Parts: sequence; C-alpha cells; structure tokens
Amino acid sequence: MAKFELKLPKMGESVAEATITTWLKEVGDTIELDDAVVEIATDKVDSEVPSEVEGVLVEKLFDVDDVVQVGQVIAVIETEGEGAIESTSEETTTKVEETPKEAEVLETQIAETVVAGNATDFSGSSKFYSPLVKNIAATENISFSELEAISGTGKDGRVTKNDILQFVDDRKNGKIKTQPVKEEIKAKPEATPVKKQEVAKAAPVVASGEDEIIEMTRMGKLIAHHMVESVQTSAHVQSFIEADVTNIWNWRKKVKGDFMKREGENLTFTPIFMEAVAKALKDFPMMNISVSGDTIVKKKNINLGMAAALPDGNLIVPVIKNADQLNLVGMTKAVNDLANRARNNALKPDDIQGGTYTVTNVGTFGSIMGTPIINQPQVGILALGAIRKVPAVIETPEGDFIGIRYKMFLSHSYDHRVVNGALGGQFVQRVKDYLEAWDVNREF
Repeated sequence: MAKFELKLPKMGESVAEATITTWLKEVGDTIELDDAVVEIATDKVDSEVPSEVEGVLVEKLFDVDDVVQVGQVIAVIETEGEGAIESTSEETTTKVEETPKEAEVLETQIAETVVAGNATDFSGSSKFYSPLVKNIAATENISFSELEAISGTGKDGRVTKNDILQFVDDRKNGKIKTQPVKEEIKAKPEATPVKKQEVAKAAPVVASGEDEIIEMTRMGKLIAHHMVESVQTSAHVQSFIEADVTNIWNWRKKVKGDFMKREGENLTFTPIFMEAVAKALKDFPMMNISVSGDTIVKKKNINLGMAAALPDGNLIVPVIKNADQLNLVGMTKAVNDLANRARNNALKPDDIQGGTYTVTNVGTFGSIMGTPIINQPQVGILALGAIRKVPAVIETPEGDFIGIRYKMFLSHSYDHRVVNGALGGQFVQRVKDYLEAWDVNREF
C-alpha cells in the first residue's frame, strides 16, 4: 500500500492560507478520484479540495477552524500499490520541516495547553483568531482588549503566531504595560450596559415570545467587518450624475436576439456599463489606485470588480481582469460567467482577487441611486441606478420639446484622502459621456 499526501493547493497569487470549515470525508472513508475531501474558506469564497487519487482516508492533520498555509499537508490517503509517501507537490521540503525543533516543541506545548481559569471570550470580536493564537493568549494571560490592540501582519490584518509571540516578548521586556486577564474578568460585573447587552445576545436563541436572535454566518461576519473597516479607513464622498441611456436601451433591444444567436450569450446592460467604466479609468488613471500608508500605488492593470449575488443573498465581488482589453463580446462573456458561478457558489479564490475599481448595480433591487461603501483597498466604487422611462426636455435646432427618455443615476463614492472633488466628478461625468454617446448603429 502507498500513501498519498493531500496538500492545500495554490488558490491565487495573493492567497497564502485558508481555514478548514468542514471535513466532507472521515478517516476510513473510501475516496474516489476528484471526490471533495474538505471544504475551506479564504476571505469570502468557500471552496472544496478534491482528491487526486483513489483510496482510503487514513489521517486528517487539521481540525475544523484551523488555519492552513498553502502547500501544507492536510490529509493522508492510502492508495493501492507499494511505495513511499507520494505528494501533491514536487516540493520535498515543507514549511513544517523548515521550522526549528525548538519552535515545534513550543508551538505544540502552547496548542495543547488549556487554562480554564484564563479562558478569554472572543464572541465580541469581529476579527478572526486561529486556535493557536487563542491558546497563546490564554497561556500568556493576554486579555481580550490587549489581543484586539495587536497590529496583525497576516492577510487582512490577521494576528499571526509571530505577532502574538512578539507581543509576549515585548511585554516581558517592559515595552508594553501588562493588563492581566484576571483584572478584566473581575471588572466585568461593573461593565457598561453595552457590554452587558452583548453578553445577553449570546445567551438564548429566543429573547421573547416573538423575537428571535439569529447567529451571523461566517460570510456575514466577514462582510460586516470589511464594511466597517472601509468606513473607518476611507473618507467617503459621493458625486451623483444622471445619464440619458435611451440610445443604449434602443440598441440593445434591437440586437439582443442576434447577439444570443451568434454568441450564445444573453446581452444585459451590465457589460455595456462596464465597458464605459473601463474606458473612463483609462482616461483617469488616478482613479485606478490604492493607498498604502502614506504612499499611492498606481495600478498598471484595470481589473473591474462587479458586485454579484450569492445563493444566501450576500454579495460578493468577482473581478474581470484587464477589463480595458476586452471588446463588448468578451466583456459580456466575462460578466455572465462570473455572475453564473457566483449564483452557483462556484467562484474560486482567485476570482475575487486583484480588483482595482468596483461597480455595483443597485438598480437590480429597484433603487434609483445609492451611496456604496468603497471596496478596500480601492479608492472608488460606482453604483448604477435603475433605468427609468421619464419625461425630459430635448434640445433640437428647431427648439426644445418634451419627450420620453430612458435615464439613470450614477452614484460615485470615492476616497477623499486621495481623490478630490474635481477628479471624482470628472470621472463619473466621463462615464456619462461614454454612455450617452453610444452609437445606435454599432456592430457588436
């Protein structure tokens, strides 16, 4: 019998780790080729790790909620035949092997230590802490407030093992004032009403005969944290403008049937709007930036994020890479593909990485305008309002008259730390210009 090491696969350039959410197979289960063995989560996307071999699961190396690095072995599968342990990667040296023995011993001791009297309540935190970090906090008497104050160097500011060990070292050297957990626990009875209310929420599911307390999903918690973080980071400012999209409305109505026959794709308004946004970003490259501390990162590629609905009703932002290089047919295929995979919960981690500007269609829900929250670390987001048939003044050489036109509002939220009102207004004006200049005789 041979043994096969199932490793956490690479899931995109910027994805370095994932959290185990569900084991789909148990030790002793028979596994077929391409069977999903475990479910993992990275930021907003849930994915499955399939088996590359047939055999029997003989060992699971991580538990649910454990954070695993890309390339680490997560399970061992016994296969038919003889030979040494095979690997999903050509690399023969793993990160665990590179770790000094002393560090392994320390990590094992900390991970296995449970100090009941010093257990810290993490329910009030919007941050994610790995079981190892929690155990270190309990072992070293690190209070909840101290842990929350640690500046994490992991993805999305996550506190890593090295971060908390550095905190422990600094505290021992007197660089940080000690705040024992016991003092914090002793002070809890005299806490503010807000804290008491937070504790009460975690108690019974039903608060009264008619009220029900619903636990937020993992996705909901991530989105909530991301939204609050964005508002606290960026100085949000909005500019609004109304665009006449009558030419686009009539053109799409005329060609959508032929478009479906030739391309096999449904032509919606979204790819048309995305094309206009991509052109405007090319005209105003300082909208295609991000902020890193006191520096500005000017992005080379125009990667458009588009808010799409997930099966549970939450929104996710898959990314159209190099959107400015796509023609309308290519843009339509990209939009439809990402939207369909979002609805079927089939997006991959790399599909939501690398966005430089985001577009959200609030008109889908009937809203005529909105004030969207910037998708960090970007500096702008455009909300597309519902298209309405309205009476409007039409100017002609023969004079003005009233006519029926199709119009919509464009709502532009931007980061006033780096984008002033002139740039923010000029950008959304340019999007409007591209939409209103649509050629009704255009070929697709």
